[in-house]
Amino acid sequence: MRTTRVYVDFALESDRELALPAAPSAHLLRVLRLRPGAALTVFNGRGGEYAAELLAAGQGRATVRIGAHGAVERESPLRITLLQGIARGERMDLIVQKATELGVTAIVPLCCEFSVVRLGSEARARRQERWQAVAISACEQCGRNRPPRVHEISELEPACAAPGAADAELRVMLVPGSDQALASLATPGLRRAALLIGPEGGLSEREELLARRAGFKACALGPRILRTETAPLAALVALQALAGDLGAAP
Repeated sequence: MRTTRVYVDFALESDRELALPAAPSAHLLRVLRLRPGAALTVFNGRGGEYAAELLAAGQGRATVRIGAHGAVERESPLRITLLQGIARGERMDLIVQKATELGVTAIVPLCCEFSVVRLGSEARARRQERWQAVAISACEQCGRNRPPRVHEISELEPACAAPGAADAELRVMLVPGSDQALASLATPGLRRAALLIGPEGGLSEREELLARRAGFKACALGPRILRTETAPLAALVALQALAGDLGAAP
């Protein structure tokens, strides 16, 4: 039987009662319609997870008792930073959700020259908050206990120079028509990788040059041109299969 998982952004301690925030309370009580006595798993992104029990559901707020801590982790040994050109509408939500399920460590949304989406400072902050919530929700579903960090929206050049990209052992960007295959670049023992994907319009010549100067190698996944929401997921699957945890025993 599947156990409901809940993320909370504060310290947890065994044998303590905890009143959950409004959002997870509403999900448990109104959406899932759980009743007192239901088993839960609670995690806070700081390592492992806690068994828990729903105690009460008064005035729209859920109270749980925190049980034993389990030091279980479901992270890939391959730490991947995804530098993703912002996609339109729900496509970006999909990318964040599925990249989280596929074990990405961090996501850096990029505003590129050919980006269709243009956002002001307030809208950027709201989108970042939304995408972080999408990543957390994906962790609740897939079993990860450490949500990937969704960074602030960035331009390409500073993103390539930031930690996660600059210190990666392998830095690759998908470029249609490249004669270099991604599979030939992921070597045994690889532990840190950075993956650069352009928006719907792709990367400009200037951006490709900037990325090459930052150590990114152009590569392709095959003869077909993939959409911006398909390319990162296909590349993540390939990287995890070659050097990560796909196919490994749970």
